[in-house]
Amino acid sequence: MDFDLNPPLGTEPPPLGRRRRTLFGLLLAVVVLGAVFLALRVVAPQLEARTAPPEISAPPPPLVRTEIVEGTIKAGDTITGLLGSYFNAQQLHELAKTSRKVFPLSEICAGQPFKICLQDGAIQRFEYDIDREAQLIVHPTADGFDVSKVPIAYTVTTDLIHGTINSSLFDAVSEIGENPELAISLADIFAWDIDFIRDIREGDSFEALVEKRFRDGQPAGYGRILAAQFVNQGERYNAFLFQDGDRQPAYFDAAGNSVRKAFLRAPLAFSRISSGYSLHRFHPITKTWKAHPAIDYAAPVGTPIMAIGDGSINEIGRGKYNGNYIKLRHANGLESIYLHMSRFAKGMSRGKRVSQGQVIGYVGATGLATGPHLCFRMRKNGQPINPTKLKSASAAPVSSAHLAEFKAQADSLRAALEGRQTVAQAPAAADVH
Repeated sequence: MDFDLNPPLGTEPPPLGRRRRTLFGLLLAVVVLGAVFLALRVVAPQLEARTAPPEISAPPPPLVRTEIVEGTIKAGDTITGLLGSYFNAQQLHELAKTSRKVFPLSEICAGQPFKICLQDGAIQRFEYDIDREAQLIVHPTADGFDVSKVPIAYTVTTDLIHGTINSSLFDAVSEIGENPELAISLADIFAWDIDFIRDIREGDSFEALVEKRFRDGQPAGYGRILAAQFVNQGERYNAFLFQDGDRQPAYFDAAGNSVRKAFLRAPLAFSRISSGYSLHRFHPITKTWKAHPAIDYAAPVGTPIMAIGDGSINEIGRGKYNGNYIKLRHANGLESIYLHMSRFAKGMSRGKRVSQGQVIGYVGATGLATGPHLCFRMRKNGQPINPTKLKSASAAPVSSAHLAEFKAQADSLRAALEGRQTVAQAPAAADVH
């Protein structure tokens, strides 16, 4: 760096006093700024001390681990096997004792759903579906167990469904996106008027007002069929659900007559006819022509066989030709006969009273039979009759005291079936038992 040792002419350095005053001013400014800085540092903590201290949050509660174990009862399952990991033997004994008054735990059934709710590995709740309507709830308590039976909560909608038969009722129901369960329910309603094994024809049709159930937002089967109509071979059958006073809810036709009759049209449901009624048939085993005053229902071995009407067992046994057989005696000199059974239902014996629809045995091929089937016969006063021609009386109709109420309800339901009234306006009906 160069220094100019010879300043230009005409310039003079500032006086010494002036330079001292300038230096003193700078020093004074530095001192004042330092004092302000120190003052601020002293005042700041005082200001901070006057503010509220920050709020200290409580520590979060310990996390509770919840778990739900769901499943379906399997064959051979017991309550000990299901809950043995959560309760000791004494607790399980106490649970069985407490539950016995509500629902015996020994009666848990394969295929039914259950749910175990756990909290930190300890059971808080056990749920078991007794059937489609009721649920068993178990809560452990300090003193033992709280056991209750509660209705299953469903969300219910009512839909109008209709279909046309091309091959079978099962197929027709499936083609409209419904469950086979609905086909069984429809067949149960009209079982006294239509033999769904041999009477169904292509072009037959049906309509029904059906309750559909939902559980936790998921489809959960069907509820009641409020009304139904079936056209079979050109003949129209109607059924409306109605509770006549204190009587059990039942189905009646448009005139108020019960659809239930003294005899079912068929002793089996949803199999196929292998041979029709004939008084002159070529026997496939004996190779001879002989009378066959019966209807053969071909079905898998073990298919349940139902009594077509109330009666008592007149004969039960096994024969060379008839195999295992049962003969039922009914009112008015009528007799129904069931041949070639694989086995009898439990408790069947001579003189036993049976009810219409009660299972009395199971399809087999015992005796002189080419394959598993039921040979079904009927007699009146000892003489063979054609079961398909039997006319039977209806059960009691709607009482006169409630006939007007029934007709008003039936008219509304029929309007809904025919699309003249919205489904939501159709009157409700009681449950069928």
